[in-house]
Amino acid sequence: MTPLDQEKGQQKGQQTRKATYSISELSREFDITTRAIRFYEDQGLLSPKREGQKRIYTPRDRTLLKLILRGKRLGFTLAESRTLFDMYDPNSGNAAQLEQFMAMLDEKEARLDQQLHDIEVMKIELKEARKRCLDALEESN
Repeated sequence: MTPLDQEKGQQKGQQTRKATYSISELSREFDITTRAIRFYEDQGLLSPKREGQKRIYTPRDRTLLKLILRGKRLGFTLAESRTLFDMYDPNSGNAAQLEQFMAMLDEKEARLDQQLHDIEVMKIELKEARKRCLDALEESN
Protein backbone atom coordinates (compact mmCIF):
# COMPACT_ATOMS: atom_id res chain seq x y z
CA MET A 1 0.00 0.00 0.00
CA THR A 2 1.47 3.34 -1.03
CA PRO A 3 1.31 6.52 1.08
CA LEU A 4 -1.41 7.91 -1.21
CA ASP A 5 -3.49 4.75 -0.69
CA GLN A 6 -2.89 4.91 3.08
CA GLU A 7 -4.00 8.52 3.20
CA LYS A 8 -7.17 7.64 1.27
CA GLY A 9 -7.93 4.91 3.81
CA GLN A 10 -7.36 7.31 6.68
CA GLN A 11 -9.60 9.90 5.06
CA LYS A 12 -12.43 7.38 4.60
CA GLY A 13 -12.11 6.25 8.19
CA GLN A 14 -12.20 9.75 9.62
CA GLN A 15 -15.43 11.60 9.04
CA THR A 16 -13.90 14.78 10.47
CA ARG A 17 -11.51 15.12 7.50
CA LYS A 18 -12.11 18.25 5.55
CA ALA A 19 -13.10 18.16 1.90
CA THR A 20 -10.97 21.20 1.06
CA TYR A 21 -8.18 23.25 2.60
CA SER A 22 -7.00 26.81 2.21
CA ILE A 23 -3.36 27.65 1.66
CA SER A 24 -3.14 29.16 5.15
CA GLU A 25 -4.58 26.00 6.74
CA LEU A 26 -1.98 23.84 5.01
CA SER A 27 0.73 26.32 5.87
CA ARG A 28 -0.15 26.13 9.56
CA GLU A 29 -0.63 22.36 9.58
CA PHE A 30 2.76 21.61 8.02
CA ASP A 31 4.59 24.62 9.50
CA ILE A 32 5.74 25.93 6.14
CA THR A 33 5.20 29.25 4.42
CA THR A 34 2.45 29.93 1.94
CA ARG A 35 5.22 30.90 -0.44
CA ALA A 36 6.65 27.35 -0.22
CA ILE A 37 3.23 25.91 -1.06
CA ARG A 38 2.91 28.25 -4.04
CA PHE A 39 6.41 27.19 -5.13
CA TYR A 40 5.34 23.53 -5.13
CA GLU A 41 2.33 24.58 -7.16
CA ASP A 42 4.55 26.45 -9.63
CA GLN A 43 6.66 23.29 -9.93
CA GLY A 44 3.55 21.35 -10.94
CA LEU A 45 3.48 19.21 -7.81
CA LEU A 46 0.21 20.62 -6.46
CA SER A 47 -2.85 21.56 -8.47
CA PRO A 48 -5.36 23.46 -6.35
CA LYS A 49 -8.68 24.56 -7.74
CA ARG A 50 -9.34 28.27 -7.93
CA GLU A 51 -12.20 30.43 -6.81
CA GLY A 52 -11.08 33.78 -8.14
CA GLN A 53 -7.73 34.41 -6.45
CA LYS A 54 -8.40 31.87 -3.68
CA ARG A 55 -6.68 28.49 -3.90
CA ILE A 56 -8.75 25.48 -2.87
CA TYR A 57 -6.67 22.41 -1.99
CA THR A 58 -8.15 18.91 -2.00
CA PRO A 59 -7.26 16.04 0.34
CA ARG A 60 -5.10 14.71 -2.51
CA ASP A 61 -3.16 18.01 -2.59
CA ARG A 62 -2.74 17.76 1.19
CA THR A 63 -1.40 14.21 0.86
CA LEU A 64 0.99 15.24 -1.92
CA LEU A 65 2.26 18.13 0.21
CA LYS A 66 2.81 15.73 3.10
CA LEU A 67 4.74 13.39 0.78
CA ILE A 68 6.80 16.26 -0.68
CA LEU A 69 7.87 17.29 2.81
CA ARG A 70 8.59 13.69 3.83
CA GLY A 71 10.65 13.27 0.67
CA LYS A 72 12.64 16.40 1.48
CA ARG A 73 13.44 15.00 4.93
CA LEU A 74 14.69 11.82 3.25
CA GLY A 75 16.86 13.83 0.85
CA PHE A 76 14.70 13.52 -2.26
CA THR A 77 14.73 16.32 -4.78
CA LEU A 78 11.44 17.71 -6.06
CA ALA A 79 12.16 16.07 -9.41
CA GLU A 80 12.56 12.69 -7.69
CA SER A 81 9.29 13.20 -5.81
CA ARG A 82 7.56 14.17 -9.05
CA THR A 83 8.82 10.99 -10.70
CA LEU A 84 7.28 8.91 -7.93
CA PHE A 85 4.01 10.85 -8.01
CA ASP A 86 3.76 10.46 -11.78
CA MET A 87 4.16 6.70 -11.40
CA TYR A 88 1.19 6.42 -9.00
CA ASP A 89 -1.28 3.94 -10.47
CA PRO A 90 -3.53 2.24 -7.92
CA ASN A 91 -5.00 0.01 -10.64
CA SER A 92 -1.63 -1.75 -11.09
CA GLY A 93 -0.93 -2.21 -7.40
CA ASN A 94 1.81 0.41 -7.79
CA ALA A 95 4.51 -2.24 -8.22
CA ALA A 96 6.55 -0.05 -10.58
CA GLN A 97 6.29 2.93 -8.24
CA LEU A 98 7.31 0.87 -5.23
CA GLU A 99 10.25 -0.72 -7.08
CA GLN A 100 11.44 2.72 -8.19
CA PHE A 101 11.06 4.03 -4.65
CA MET A 102 13.10 1.10 -3.29
CA ALA A 103 15.84 1.77 -5.85
CA MET A 104 15.89 5.44 -4.89
CA LEU A 105 16.06 4.56 -1.18
CA ASP A 106 18.94 2.17 -1.84
CA GLU A 107 20.78 4.89 -3.76
CA LYS A 108 20.25 7.42 -0.95
CA GLU A 109 21.45 4.91 1.63
CA ALA A 110 24.55 4.06 -0.41
CA ARG A 111 25.34 7.77 -0.77
CA LEU A 112 24.97 8.27 2.99
CA ASP A 113 27.19 5.26 3.69
CA GLN A 114 29.85 6.74 1.41
CA GLN A 115 29.56 10.11 3.14
CA LEU A 116 29.93 8.45 6.54
CA HIS A 117 33.03 6.64 5.31
CA ASP A 118 34.45 9.89 3.92
CA ILE A 119 33.83 11.62 7.26
CA GLU A 120 35.61 8.84 9.16
CA VAL A 121 38.61 9.10 6.81
CA MET A 122 38.67 12.89 7.29
CA LYS A 123 38.57 12.49 11.07
CA ILE A 124 41.55 10.13 10.94
CA GLU A 125 43.44 12.57 8.72
CA LEU A 126 42.64 15.45 11.09
CA LYS A 127 43.89 13.47 14.09
CA GLU A 128 47.08 12.59 12.21
CA ALA A 129 47.62 16.25 11.24
CA ARG A 130 47.04 17.30 14.86
CA LYS A 131 49.57 14.72 16.06
CA ARG A 132 52.14 15.95 13.53
CA CYS A 133 51.58 19.53 14.75
CA LEU A 134 51.99 18.50 18.38
CA ASP A 135 55.14 16.54 17.51
CA ALA A 136 56.56 19.54 15.63
CA LEU A 137 55.78 21.83 18.58
CA GLU A 138 57.53 19.46 20.98
CA GLU A 139 60.58 19.29 18.73
CA SER A 140 60.80 23.07 18.47
CA ASN A 141 60.74 23.50 22.26
